[in-house]
Amino acid sequence: MAAPYPPIEPYDHGMLSTGDGNLVYWETCGNPDGKPALVVHGGPGSGCSTGRRSSFDPERYRIILFDQRGCGRSTPHASDPSADMDLNTTEHLLADMEQLREHLGVERWLLFGSSWGSTLSLAYAERHPERVSEIVLVAVTSTRRTEIDWLYRGVGRFFPEAWQRFRDGVPEADRDGDLVGAYARLMNNPDLNVRTKAALDWCAWEDAVLSAEPNGAPTPYSDRPPLAMLAFVRICAHYFAHGAWLKEGQLIRDAGRLAGIPGVLIHGRLDMSGPLDTAWELSRAWPGSELVVIDDSGHKGSATMSAAVYGAFERFAPR
Repeated sequence: MAAPYPPIEPYDHGMLSTGDGNLVYWETCGNPDGKPALVVHGGPGSGCSTGRRSSFDPERYRIILFDQRGCGRSTPHASDPSADMDLNTTEHLLADMEQLREHLGVERWLLFGSSWGSTLSLAYAERHPERVSEIVLVAVTSTRRTEIDWLYRGVGRFFPEAWQRFRDGVPEADRDGDLVGAYARLMNNPDLNVRTKAALDWCAWEDAVLSAEPNGAPTPYSDRPPLAMLAFVRICAHYFAHGAWLKEGQLIRDAGRLAGIPGVLIHGRLDMSGPLDTAWELSRAWPGSELVVIDDSGHKGSATMSAAVYGAFERFAPR
């Protein structure tokens, strides 16, 4: 399903200085006096798609997009081995979001996050519930270590050949241990050839997990431009090797803090990379949230899923 509104260009954009050498790209589209809505992209490290500008009614929404640290148009770019990953953690991203809100003069905003973006949106909303008007989450994740272990080991039983290739991409001594941590170390190797091979192996595995889905491009991860791929894999492996610096299960355990914030959780029943149980558990822990299960969709989405997303934005738009 195509985006419901025509392509638009930002009316303002800039680079937010975080004070530690990072510059975070941001842009605003639509109506400057409209309802603020923040697009929180996935990955981590994917960068924000300009196509998301057209997901909201530009007459009623002030649409805010930003590239999280190290990816997209933000600098320093994580594809550069000199970029300090110690300055790229969940806490840094939460602080960046709050600094951006203050910079743009936003009192409260709607959060829209997909995949990793749903984890980051939840973490922000539980930290700053008074700053959030509504939340729309797609392909819901909470980045528990159990979820990470499923994606990079457990689901391998459905794709054993591809998982064997993914496992063989790390040094032999690491193959029976923490694969994600091993990839994180490879992505910090000074040799570009080592980093490139690790990124290609990682993305080939991500594509394999989505290969049974009926919709979307066949290789969405491997088709990334080279520098974007290097940054994406380096950031992903860095975050997942550390469990996103979240206590195990904390986002679902603390979901009661979201009471009073309307939320729509939209999840594909066919999502092998992020199974439905996380969205279901969150919906039970978050008073007043609504879970919408899309039977024909996986992680890559479908026209039915897009319609549910756009319907949520229409429901929350100012009249």
